Amino acid sequence: MKTFLFLGIVLISGFSAGIIHGLVNLAVVEPYLDTAIGIENRNMFASGEAHDTPQFWQEFNNYRMWQKDSSLLAGGMLGLATGALFGLIFAYSRNALPSQNHIKKALVLAGIMWFTIFFIPFLKYPANPPTVGDPNTILFRVSLYVILIALSGLGALGFSRIYKRMQSKRFVAPIGYAIYISIIFLIMPENPDKITAPIDLVNGFRIVSAATMTMYWVVNAIILGFLWQKFQPHTTRQQEIS
Repeated sequence: MKTFLFLGIVLISGFSAGIIHGLVNLAVVEPYLDTAIGIENRNMFASGEAHDTPQFWQEFNNYRMWQKDSSLLAGGMLGLATGALFGLIFAYSRNALPSQNHIKKALVLAGIMWFTIFFIPFLKYPANPPTVGDPNTILFRVSLYVILIALSGLGALGFSRIYKRMQSKRFVAPIGYAIYISIIFLIMPENPDKITAPIDLVNGFRIVSAATMTMYWVVNAIILGFLWQKFQPHTTRQQEIS
């Protein structure tokens, strides 16, 4: 393995996919955030927690501009972190993935990781806009989400090893994972916060959030697979000469 070339491919693909994810979020997710935060502001005005003054709006607009400008950097950092994990697992499992084409291999792995560490947790704890959720429970809710990601990911890793070992009965592994994750679903507590925002807003936010994250995984896989196919970081100098 050409270590520096491998690291470059992994970091470039992850960061690029993260930046693209951030740009798309600005276009399709931010309008939902603006609507949700607008509702939150009106509720604060009605309760007296904040006052509808020019000073409030100046500070608010400055803060929102900072948030939107930072979303690209946040997307890039998310891409680096998730892309690094994706790249390491791809390097480890590349030979076991179907197809001779590395883009297809990467897409298969991205689909598996998307399902286990994003879609499964998202089904149990779907994303909510800012107006949904008690600030006092945010640590608890984040902890539940992270725990479910870890349990799902580790379960998928464990059953993948079973899949490799059971040559004639590999169907046992996906069935076992399905039973395992179903039990986890039943054991994990529900989200403690009630939905008080308009349901159309909540559902729309969840749909676009899921769509942009799905796009991220696809883009990351395509870029990594393309770069891997082109530069072949897994080959040694002896293999290149021969």
